[in-house]
Amino acid sequence: MARKARQRISYVLPLANQIDGHRLGVGGLAVDSDSSILYSGGRDGMICAWDLNLDLKNVGLPDYDAKLPAPTPTAFKQQVQAHTHWINDIKLAQNNQALVSASSDITVKVWRPTAHAAAPPQPIGLHSDYVKVLAVPSNTSDWVASGGLDRKISVWDLNGAGQKLSINVGEDEAGALSSREKGSIYSLAATNNMLASGGPESTVRVWDSRSGKRVTKLVGHTDNVRSVLISQDETTIMTASSDRTVKVWSTLAGRCMYTLTMHDASVWSLFSSHPDLSIFYSSDKNGLVAKTDTRNTIELDEGLSVAVAQEHEAVHSVVAAGDSIWTATGRPSINRWRDVSTNNTDIEVPEGYSMQRASISAARPRTTSQIDGLSLQQTRSGGSTKKKIPLKHMLRLSNTADFPTSVQPETDKRASVMERQPSRQENPEAITMQPVRSQPDFSIEGQNGLIKHVMLNDRKRVLTTDTAGEVVMWDLLKCVPIKSFGKRHLDDVKDEVTTSATVANWCQVDTRTGSVAVILEENTCFDAEMYADELELDEDVEYKEDQRINLGKWVLRYLFSGVITEEIRRDQAFRKRLLSASEEKRLQRENAPSSIQLPTNGETNGFHHGESAATNGSDITPRASNGNTKPTTPGLGIGLAPPNPYNSPARSGAAANTLVSTAEEGAPSGTTQPRPSDERPTSDYFSAPAVQTSGLATPGGVSKAPVTPGESAIADDHTVTTPSADSPAPKETPGKEAGLFGKKFSMRGMSFSGMKKIGRTQTIDKEAKPVVPEEKEEVSESDAHSSKTSNSRVVDDNFLGTIQKVRFAYEDSIQQQLQSMVAHENGLPVPKIANLDIPSAITPSLASETPVLQPPLNTVILIQEDRPEAGGVADLFEGTVGTLASQTDTIEKTAPMWLGDVLLRNQVPQKDVVKISFILEPQQGSGLPGIASDGNNRLNANRMLRAKKILGYVAERIEPAPAPPKEGEEAPVEEKLKPEEYLELWCQGQMIQPIMTLATIRSHIWRGGGDVVLYYKANGRKEIRHAPPPQPPQSSIPTTPKPAAANENGNGGANAGAGAEVQT
Repeated sequence: MARKARQRISYVLPLANQIDGHRLGVGGLAVDSDSSILYSGGRDGMICAWDLNLDLKNVGLPDYDAKLPAPTPTAFKQQVQAHTHWINDIKLAQNNQALVSASSDITVKVWRPTAHAAAPPQPIGLHSDYVKVLAVPSNTSDWVASGGLDRKISVWDLNGAGQKLSINVGEDEAGALSSREKGSIYSLAATNNMLASGGPESTVRVWDSRSGKRVTKLVGHTDNVRSVLISQDETTIMTASSDRTVKVWSTLAGRCMYTLTMHDASVWSLFSSHPDLSIFYSSDKNGLVAKTDTRNTIELDEGLSVAVAQEHEAVHSVVAAGDSIWTATGRPSINRWRDVSTNNTDIEVPEGYSMQRASISAARPRTTSQIDGLSLQQTRSGGSTKKKIPLKHMLRLSNTADFPTSVQPETDKRASVMERQPSRQENPEAITMQPVRSQPDFSIEGQNGLIKHVMLNDRKRVLTTDTAGEVVMWDLLKCVPIKSFGKRHLDDVKDEVTTSATVANWCQVDTRTGSVAVILEENTCFDAEMYADELELDEDVEYKEDQRINLGKWVLRYLFSGVITEEIRRDQAFRKRLLSASEEKRLQRENAPSSIQLPTNGETNGFHHGESAATNGSDITPRASNGNTKPTTPGLGIGLAPPNPYNSPARSGAAANTLVSTAEEGAPSGTTQPRPSDERPTSDYFSAPAVQTSGLATPGGVSKAPVTPGESAIADDHTVTTPSADSPAPKETPGKEAGLFGKKFSMRGMSFSGMKKIGRTQTIDKEAKPVVPEEKEEVSESDAHSSKTSNSRVVDDNFLGTIQKVRFAYEDSIQQQLQSMVAHENGLPVPKIANLDIPSAITPSLASETPVLQPPLNTVILIQEDRPEAGGVADLFEGTVGTLASQTDTIEKTAPMWLGDVLLRNQVPQKDVVKISFILEPQQGSGLPGIASDGNNRLNANRMLRAKKILGYVAERIEPAPAPPKEGEEAPVEEKLKPEEYLELWCQGQMIQPIMTLATIRSHIWRGGGDVVLYYKANGRKEIRHAPPPQPPQSSIPTTPKPAAANENGNGGANAGAGAEVQT
């Protein structure tokens, strides 16, 4: 079966003193002129709404030199964490009721901020790589187009109906590999009938928005096409490129009509609300914002271009409404600038300048042979006087446009504009371009976001630096900041706080959205352990000596504590309903017949002799006896046959003889079902109902041996059970299932009572109704979980699957108890069950194993899914610690099964223990013997083994056991010292601290490859009497001694071959 996409859990630590606003740069802007609301999307994945408090509908533009009134402040309205990666573009749609966002988290989402029922942004589309741009055909349309680095243009229904159209731009140039590789979409524009896209291949492609077919391809740019606009009548396309030009294309002629060169840097953004694009705004990489007006001109490049504003860095997005312009940059702040009126205006030509084209050769053919400044003014104004804008605020629209230039000597007139440029710069009287607005009218201040991080060696703390340079330490387990170090260099602080502890990497950390995000994956999040005595824990809880705590399980236990509480409540309700229904069913059968008359050898299909043969072949229920007639069973001497359990296959299958083996025939009566300490063990006589057959013998006439209840085909299952306190624990047979269910929920042959063991015996009667055949289950090595059990019980491969397995076990347990009651009533030798009981199988980890954590309630939790084709992940679920309980249903459907096993069953995925090999020798001159007489001093142990355990192992091997006192004598009282108190461990000339682990010794002291070499010696605090060398074993079978001190819990072992193994 297809491999399920790998899922992971992420949680985002809330910022201290979190203030409204963006933390990182702003990538997209959109203005709702009707409601006077500005929307912004940032690299922090946040969408913010700002109340502008401006009249954007009925307002006139101020002149460049008009005295501006006091600015109206902008107020924060609301915000939402829409994405988990950068937001690259946002657009308003559906009469400004829907805000669509495109993100590098490969999703397209729609947010309805004005809806009565507040809801988070909902995904409407998914790409396979970063989504870079959006396009909305009109304010009333019901679809939006998106383009991304996956080389696809997708059209999405805004009402959630999914994808309406997909265009693979990479396939447009099927013959050119380089073109396919450059098919990414960086710019997109849309009308009801047309789409236009641009990207790194420097071409503009025009598509039919209904069929998805390419209409034409516009070639002319020499670099990435960063922005595209289409006029309402679809006759004009305007594009901006990193080649520093803005081109105007005619869709009718299919070619470029004008090339505008008012920018001297890469043009990144275009904006226009004019239907014909006669007024548009452009911004470039150097931060220049220009307004261009081409109304009332014969030639488009005769228009005016005004330098309105100058940002300090590249402007990613520019929008205009009313009398204001807003700019978005790589900073978290948003600046508002006052617009400039270009209506009935012209350039003020200073003395010493004249209006002329750049060169005669570059001029296009015109209807008049000469145009001077006066005739140009008359053409634009229709003879009336115009307002003048100083030349220092104006930009030359194109290289061929009329523009005031300084008067040059006659000998210089032959030079081109580019040739004269240096001389103009050298002229002390040359005019330098200055923006009309030197300062923004108002700034929406952003916040400080995190931009850099480093994880410390203990893997539970991380240092971060924000945009202001402040260094803060965070606790990844408690999800809170620990300490601020002020504005310092990150590496300097790291050197101060780094410890020698070495812990396995159990998580990934990133700060791409301005916050600390911790990522947990199934394969690695349970790799790290720390000793309880090294953690700041509640002193009221008692811990075992050298107890280790799994960091991944620890933090997950309390991030999802609300879900665990809710599942426990639901589990109690389910068991109560199940018990009630089972008890009612049991009471209904109190007057049932004590036995069922089974046919003899001469009887078939449940008929008695003399009955009409007309009914032969129909489903006839066997007649119930009154208890006085002894039933007969062909071939087997069984006294009573209990009725089939409820819902067993024999009840729903064809009418056939079904027999249950009795104790006399070898079926054991002891249960193999584990019981918690508060439940009485009961007999499991009926744990394996008989398999439905058409005859009484197996195919071939060979009788099969009875099946032992509880037999399992899974040999690697592990289940921890607690035996009853008042009775011995049920016996376990090697190879039998000892737990309620194991690590992998394959039910092949398992003793879930009341269930058939399909495949044990199959029918050979072709006329009988067939039993549903068992499908052969194919499990690949890469598939970590099985979604279908061997007896056709299907469990979902998600969090809900864990709950389904638990409930299946409940149903099997209650069936077993019901069968035992029936068997007892029928006089069979099984223990009596007074009342039905189902103990809870929801067993989350206890506080002694995972000490209590209290993460902030606003900690964001994400469930994500890997998208290998995109090299990224997709978000499946988003919530907070405080709201998870109310979102349990959604979590059950989206969370992975391994999370359910960890939270509800306290079972982590099994992995091989990482071990470190080392050599243990006595220090020269110490006078201590070696640990092995044969010279085999090479050992290996868990990387978390502490040095004091190694010393304990040494003490056991080199010291004899104390002799027992003679009769009548008292044992001498000696000061009992621990091995680490009178023995020392050395490596590379450094004494090892007793609590140091093997991993720390290798990484911080040994610092090399190969086996770690350790030396031991005595410190003189105790006289050490050497133990005699170990004697070879007497048996002819070689054995391996297992010293107790080598084990973390007092047990140890040794391996032959590669050396002894010190176990943990």
